[in-house]
Amino acid sequence: MKTKYVTDTMAIVIRLEKRKLSAKVKQLFEKAEHGEMEIYIPAIVFAELGYLSEKGKIDINLDNVKNYCNKYPSIKEKETTLNTIINTFQISDIPELHDRIIAGTALELNHPIITNDPVITNSRFVTTIWG
Repeated sequence: MKTKYVTDTMAIVIRLEKRKLSAKVKQLFEKAEHGEMEIYIPAIVFAELGYLSEKGKIDINLDNVKNYCNKYPSIKEKETTLNTIINTFQISDIPELHDRIIAGTALELNHPIITNDPVITNSRFVTTIWG
């Protein structure tokens, strides 16, 4: 069975903008790109990417992420379902809604989150990986 992770917004942005990632996270993305593992992108991450792109805060856009997912089938979209939202509201130590939905997605799938966000990293509800 393949190892599986959930990515937060900044991890996928940093990967696609070819900025420096920790060696461990870079290796995770490379393994997923080679089909050796899977990385799920929560639907809310696409919304955040679109917003950040629209505001000129990042250099990538939704087409870049769509093309990335199409090129690498082990990088998968994860829709937000009622179950996702139920899991989201079990998390009481991540106040920001977008981050909580990302964590709720990870909780629903029971996969670690690729993130450098200290609030998510410190949550007692999810497991994270970065450095």
